[in-house]
Amino acid sequence: MLSSFLRHFTRGLLWFAVASIAVVLVLRWVPPPGTALMVERKVESWFSGEPIDLQRDWTPWEEISDELKVAVIAGEDQKFASHWGFDIPAIQAALAYNERGGKVRGASTLTQQVAKNMFLWSGRSWLRKGLEAWFTALIELFWSKERILEVYLNSAEWGKGVFGAQAAARYHFGVDASRLTRQQAALLAAVLPSPIKWSASRPSTYVASRAGWIRRQMSQLGGPSYLMQLDASRRL
Repeated sequence: MLSSFLRHFTRGLLWFAVASIAVVLVLRWVPPPGTALMVERKVESWFSGEPIDLQRDWTPWEEISDELKVAVIAGEDQKFASHWGFDIPAIQAALAYNERGGKVRGASTLTQQVAKNMFLWSGRSWLRKGLEAWFTALIELFWSKERILEVYLNSAEWGKGVFGAQAAARYHFGVDASRLTRQQAALLAAVLPSPIKWSASRPSTYVASRAGWIRRQMSQLGGPSYLMQLDASRRL
């Protein structure tokens, strides 16, 4: 019985690995029709008694403001161009901080966030973290950095039912994603840690202050010229 179980379990793992690799490869070129996070938010709204209409319009890389691309990197993952999906020093620092009894702090890279938002559920279980690491590795292996950021910007949450740069730009500022200013981009990046609680169009004192910090980090990174590093890091 044990032998049969192990055989079926191994076969299941193999099929899962093959299927997940195939999906990640396809999404290297095909715009994802949606994300696991979008499904989760929709289901949550049904149970809360306040159904929401999801807003999302896939927007190609060329039609997204370079200011927003750099703002998100500055606010969320400044080592994005150089790491392979995991910021080990940041993870070690977060673990040390949490062990000292501080409020639980994460250290997810943009790639890890793409993996979670696209394929997984919310939560902090070891199973989810293990699957997140698997999908993160696949994404880094098969996608360019530009593609990772493009998918991130089209799947990030920026309000109740508001997903992606285009929907966020229209919802918060009444413009297309290609026309976002540096200030608007910084405000959008500033609310990413808590997009339901905070608003880019009605920023609190804290959000405004964080947006100012992000603008300074954008300048230190080199502004839009920083994006040239992403092209240089393409693989495959």
